[in-house]
Amino acid sequence: MQNEMPELTQPTRLMEGFRYERMRSSGAEINVAIAGDGPPLLLLHGNPLTHVSWHKIAPALANSFTVIAPDLRGYGDSSKPDGGAAHEAYSFRAMAQDFLEIMTTLGFDRFAVAGHDRGARVAFRLALDAPERVTKIAALDIVPTYNVLSQVSLGWGLEAYHWFFMAQKAPFPEDLLSADPEYYIRYKLNKKNVGLEIFTPEAMAEYIRCTTRDQIHAVCEDYRATVTLDFEMDKSDHAANRKINCPVMVLWGSNSHCGRHFKPLEAWGEWTDNVRGAAIPTGHYPAEHRPDIVYRAFWQFFSGQEPDFGGDQ
Repeated sequence: MQNEMPELTQPTRLMEGFRYERMRSSGAEINVAIAGDGPPLLLLHGNPLTHVSWHKIAPALANSFTVIAPDLRGYGDSSKPDGGAAHEAYSFRAMAQDFLEIMTTLGFDRFAVAGHDRGARVAFRLALDAPERVTKIAALDIVPTYNVLSQVSLGWGLEAYHWFFMAQKAPFPEDLLSADPEYYIRYKLNKKNVGLEIFTPEAMAEYIRCTTRDQIHAVCEDYRATVTLDFEMDKSDHAANRKINCPVMVLWGSNSHCGRHFKPLEAWGEWTDNVRGAAIPTGHYPAEHRPDIVYRAFWQFFSGQEPDFGGDQ
């Protein structure tokens, strides 16, 4: 690995330099983009996005790491399995299992993970369920699920209405959101005091393409699992004082619902004794809003350095 961070350049197309594979896990077929040949780094996107949400930083990271950027099950071009009677197919444990199996197939016994939003919740479950596999975690703009759902405030609830709307019984939210998918996805991505300008036209077109009724249903199943199975798992783990053993880095937007309504380092500190992090001048989509800051912090952290969180912010 280089001693100096490679330059972050502006790609000319989405996920420039990546090859694609369709990989089977025991529960889904996962669309996976892969590039690079250094230490393995798994990048997990959030809702309502796909793996292309990493397109501004993934090609540069691939100069130093083997970057694996999948679509979560239910999202993008990955399969959308039936959720099951209790929505168990969309629990973060089920999603984490996809990537344990895929990383084994790719030959990586141990790997680092960066996740945004839902992807960071999958990374959280990966680290608790398979601590022998995960070397480091970077989480973008979340606090753990237990902390979110046990500390709901009026302000957060108004900004994060979709947590409870999408968790309603099918097909109520699916029918409403599917009536005008492009309006829905643009509204969802248009965060307060940020707007849609942070998204390239190519990325926005991809998010619109993937906002189908099948994906909307899968995302609703994801949220139904979150407020039931996932929350119960996390409550049990919290009561048992289970900890994440690997180093953790948390970045959150100073202008996001996470930054406005939580104290992320305190929340993560309930789950790990090895955490560092900082607020950065973004909204909820840091890797597309300020790729320069996120890339530098990722490269430093995953290269074994302590991120300075400084520079031109």
